[in-house]
Formats: sequence, structure tokens, C-alpha cells
Amino acid sequence: MAYIPRLLAAELKRAAGGFPVVILTGPRRAGKTFLFQHCFPRASYHLLEDPDVIARVQSDPRAFLDEAGTPVILDEIQNVPELLNYIRSRADRSGGRSCKWLITGSQEAGLMKGVSESMAGRAAIFQLLPLSVAESRKVTVVRGGFPEPLASPATADIWFRSYIQTYLERDVRAISSIRNLATFRRFLAMLASRAGQVLNRTEIAAPLGVSIPTVSEWIGILETTMQVMLVHPFYENLGKRLIKSPKVYFTDSGLLCHLLGIKTEAELMKSPFAGPVFEGFVAAEIAKAQINAGIRREIYFFRDRQGLEVDFLVPTAGRRIVLIEAKASLSVRPDAAIPMIRLVRALGRYKTESFVVGRHSGDHPGMTALAPGVRLISLDSIDSALFPG
Repeated sequence: MAYIPRLLAAELKRAAGGFPVVILTGPRRAGKTFLFQHCFPRASYHLLEDPDVIARVQSDPRAFLDEAGTPVILDEIQNVPELLNYIRSRADRSGGRSCKWLITGSQEAGLMKGVSESMAGRAAIFQLLPLSVAESRKVTVVRGGFPEPLASPATADIWFRSYIQTYLERDVRAISSIRNLATFRRFLAMLASRAGQVLNRTEIAAPLGVSIPTVSEWIGILETTMQVMLVHPFYENLGKRLIKSPKVYFTDSGLLCHLLGIKTEAELMKSPFAGPVFEGFVAAEIAKAQINAGIRREIYFFRDRQGLEVDFLVPTAGRRIVLIEAKASLSVRPDAAIPMIRLVRALGRYKTESFVVGRHSGDHPGMTALAPGVRLISLDSIDSALFPG
């Protein structure tokens, strides 16, 4: 599979010049290892998943690190988190600031707990999501951004089916003591049908016959393994009664479409899920733009109890907020801008810019005026809307 340049590469190389450890988290098969190997071709590589390798590391971690040498890529370190303590000691003794240990992990919460305990101030930490529209023209709403199904679209359905099976049997069981994977699979399908909606745990728990705390735990697992992201409501006091629950989105729209049984764009546009799937795709593109720029992911939505709703509010530098509406329809009418125009009036102390993202990048190249103060943009213009200049 040919390497596709990743926007995060420049940030990784910059961090490698100032930190002894660089850590890259992200969903399985997002391309973490491939990116490290491309950026640091002189580094040796060790996958920490084989039972024999794990046993060797656990029995004599010092000998393992001696044999591995530096620079070294340690892949999927969440399987042996105790190794972080030994890397910390060596990082402290190394003296220099150039990177010697390149670490990947697919379970962010568990890995970050070990990092916070062992590597504070010693490691630069990044997240890699699947490919974005800005990185590959092959990325679409139905295909998503995982590199392997994009490279072999004819077998994408097999890849996603295998991915879910591997995810259930390896990651889910590694994090939780879930016994009934069939119920968890039903939970995945049910959550897919509610993607883009305000999260209602009760509505999910009742049909599955599980408790609300169980649903919360399972959503936490999906967040930990970066399969979904929760977008919380905008928190400012604007004198309105606001919705307080988060919305849930899948990180990859290709995986979401697979769970919904959608195989083509024509099927998607005929389905009742077209709007939520496209909205989630835009949410993921916003997150990727922030992460690839080396900044913290920060996305909100707005909805009050009077029915005013804006899909996304994205704070940027200088008290600037970007308002974004996602519209899956082929024709975007000027009245799509009305909710943002109304909300901007309540955000008077902020600098605001408002955009509507249309479905086809070819239809609306760049940015065009849609209404006073609101521009219509293509998917591949999200980065420039968030970070102009």
C-alpha cells in the first residue's frame, strides 16, 4: 500500500527535535505505524502484541529495551504499560532532547493514565485519526478515511466486517469484562442508528435489556478506543435554556455506513441517515483539522429549548468562534444560514465567522456568499475556514 502523506508529519518531526519520547494514539489501522516508519526510517520496530513478545518484555523489560536500542518504534504499548516506567528512567538519563522512543497506542484512556504517571514533561503526545479530505481525494462520506479500505474499495465490506470482529474480540475484551459480545454488537448497531443525535442512554438501554450505567460504560469504551467522539453543547451563559446532553458521532463515516448497511452514495442519499452521517463526517473533518494542526480538539454544538440549533461551534485563537452547519442536500438554500445569523447576535463578545459545508466539493469550490455574513464552502475548505492564512 502506497504511503499517503499525512498532515501531522511536520508536527511529529518538530516534536522529535525537542522531546525524548513521542507518543501517537489513534484508532487501530488509522496509519500510526506507517506514519512513524515514514517519518523516522532509521528507527527499529517492535510490535508489542505477540504473546511471546509480551512475555519477554514482562519478564525482563531492561533486557528488551537494551536489545531494541534507539531510535525505536514501540507499537501498541498499551499491552505492556509497565514498560513506560523503564523508558522514563532512560529518558531522564539520556540528557539530550532528541527523540529516542516512538510509541503508539490504540487505547487512549489507559495509555494516557500511564503517560500521566510516568512520562509527564518527557513526552510529546499526538493523536492520529483516519485520513482527511485534505490528505486524500479518495476520502468520501461512504468510504470514510481508513487507508486500507480506500486502497482496496472492492473488498471494503470485508475489511470493515473483519475490523469490527477484531475490535470486539481484542480491544473491547482488553478494556472491559464484557461477556456477551453479541449484545455489545447490537449496541454498536443501535448507536450507529442514533449517530448525530443528542445522546439518550435510556433509549439505548431499554431495548438491549441492560442498565444505563452499562450503556455509559460501553460508550466510554468506544471513546477510549477512539471509535466515537462526543460533542458537548456550547457552555457559555447566553441567557437561554440549553440542551445539556452531548451528541455522539462516529470517528469514521465508512465504519458508520458499514454498520448501517449503506454501500454506495446513492443508497446513503435515499436513506433517512443521510443528514446525520454527513454531519458526523463534517465533525470528524473538523477534529482532524485541529489535531493535524497540533492543537487540542475542541468542538461544540448549540441547541436551546426554543429550537435554535447550530451544528458546530469551533473556538479558535483570539476569542474567535467559527460556526458551521453541515448540509447533505445537493442544493443549499440561503435559509440554511438563518440559525447561525440568529446565534451570532447572542455571541456579541466574540469574533465570529459562519460557514455552511455543502456535500460535493466540486459544486462549490472555495467559498461563496450564501447570506450576509455566511459563506458556503466545500469539504476541502474546512481547514482554511478554521485556520485562515
